[in-house]
Amino acid sequence: MTPPWLVSSEGGVGPLGGPWQDVEGALRTVRNTVVRMVDPDAESVEADLVAGRIKCPGCGSGLRPWGHARVRPLRDHGSPSAMRPRRSICPPCVNSPGAQKTHVLLPKVALLRRADTSTTIGEALLAWHVEERPRREVAARAGVPIDTFRGWRRRFGQRADQIRVQFTELAHEWDPEQGAVTARAMPGLDALEAIGVAAQAAVRRFGADDAEPLWQLVAGASAGRLLCNTSSPLPRPP
Repeated sequence: MTPPWLVSSEGGVGPLGGPWQDVEGALRTVRNTVVRMVDPDAESVEADLVAGRIKCPGCGSGLRPWGHARVRPLRDHGSPSAMRPRRSICPPCVNSPGAQKTHVLLPKVALLRRADTSTTIGEALLAWHVEERPRREVAARAGVPIDTFRGWRRRFGQRADQIRVQFTELAHEWDPEQGAVTARAMPGLDALEAIGVAAQAAVRRFGADDAEPLWQLVAGASAGRLLCNTSSPLPRPP
């Protein structure tokens, strides 16, 4: 089954056609855009948006439909595809000077400013840090140039301490009896351990039937910023 967030360059469902020179910059135009992470199921997102169940990050009011963002190429383990995120508007914020009025609804299959799925990136990080696979093998399995994987690894290392703290706090939010994730000498492994602990806490809190796929949970919990610049802080748990 084709994932509901896939579109073609012509607007239908299917693989993206055209050259791939622009893929690396596909999701890098959101620097000044307020993004709200949403479920990959386009139909459920549309229903929630029409009903006002998706809340404005600024004022908490229900967002409403407001067209679509541009089609953006996205790779899934090297397979070219594309997505066209929904755009929304907050009616109360329209009349509030300085308020962000529109918001892009980014499916949790993606991360901000990255041209590969969150699962592709997450599995590559696990293969490098946990399985200790050679970097060329990891890049090949992810279907990306080795320089792209090197960039993921470098940025994840830069944010590792933030990620460990963020997901440890999330684990405690979801399970107050969860123990601490102690920082050791390998920040990348510590960050991945905290992600795993938070995912297990989510299962205990919400149940296995409602558990999200691991890297979709990570994309949502990090507001898509897992591999953003260190100047873009991760969201705090509620």
